[in-house]
Amino acid sequence: MTNPFERVPLAQLQQRTSIKWRFFEPDVLPMWVAEMDVLPAEAITRAVHDAMLRGDTGYPSGTGYAEAFGRFADARWGVGLDVARTALVSDVMMGAFELIRMLTPPGGAVIVASPVYPPFHAYSRHAERAVVEAPLGADLRLDLDALDAACAAHPGAVFLLCNPHNPTGTVHTRDELERVAELTARHGVRVISDEVHAPLLFDADFTPYWSVDPRGFSITSASKAWNLAGLRTALIVGGAETGADLAGVAEVVSHGPSHLASIAHVAAFDEGRDWLDEVLAGLRENRALLATALAEHAPTIRWQPGEATFLAWLDCRGTRVADPGSRADAGYIGLSPGPAKAFLELARVGLSAGEAFGTGGENHVRFNLGTRPDVIEEAVRRMGAVA
Repeated sequence: MTNPFERVPLAQLQQRTSIKWRFFEPDVLPMWVAEMDVLPAEAITRAVHDAMLRGDTGYPSGTGYAEAFGRFADARWGVGLDVARTALVSDVMMGAFELIRMLTPPGGAVIVASPVYPPFHAYSRHAERAVVEAPLGADLRLDLDALDAACAAHPGAVFLLCNPHNPTGTVHTRDELERVAELTARHGVRVISDEVHAPLLFDADFTPYWSVDPRGFSITSASKAWNLAGLRTALIVGGAETGADLAGVAEVVSHGPSHLASIAHVAAFDEGRDWLDEVLAGLRENRALLATALAEHAPTIRWQPGEATFLAWLDCRGTRVADPGSRADAGYIGLSPGPAKAFLELARVGLSAGEAFGTGGENHVRFNLGTRPDVIEEAVRRMGAVA
């Protein structure tokens, strides 16, 4: 079977107009933002094409998205959901933003497990909430003692969880999630779990957070696993005791989802599973290639492979481009002083700066594996030449 990431020539990728291929200058290899360089599943293309032909381009309606995701969750993870405890939103982070505004007062706290997806910091601050870090442990897993201390110091806060974790690819176990549910309940803290990368699992079992915490929320979407970031919509799924909360989601929020996006995502969940398995097989090959390429070309860069996602969290603390003055600059998407800035300027490789992910991201970079194997190898070769 051909690696699906080899099917799109580099020249064709360079013609794309999305941010991944337009943000940097043409000589830079873009290994940063979480877009994959694949062609969409035929089922998705067909569903959107058919909708356009019949003029089905109005506002979204009904529970079709939730039902399709429920079928996928049952087939992949053996977990059902109650469609009545769901809400359609425009994307994962806007869903999180709305829940943060509903569940905490202005000036309240949002706890995050840094290093974590930079918008966790930026959106929380935009909501006029204080960001409190409970950093991951050295093993890149949740530090439950640190989380307990943060919750104790900020009762009534929200814990914004990422599962699978971005950028590390860590998949939190059922036991870990049950302990999160117990300790947050003890301190009156509510949990919102971003689960957008959940379909992209390698060798781990996935437990949706709504299935372990009756007061908790998961937010999901087909956008990452099926490369549909430009067709934006997402779903909030609540635990058994969240009905009143979900009833309070403002009507204006439900107007944000795109109907065409919903059609595309339903096709992904129902008819795109074989395509997803093919992409996962390609990502396994790319992960093996990255490990080999790092060992050959950039042995000073360390990588602890995660259990999910197409993202690799690279530790550059032992390289020549490590910056002794590197500091966390959480939520800032630009390039703070550190390895990402050096790799861009010296090697012409565009990476996500670890500093933007908060504490623990200093002298790290996030590397996107969802691209052509030859692009991965060339990027690592360039990085190794300066590392």
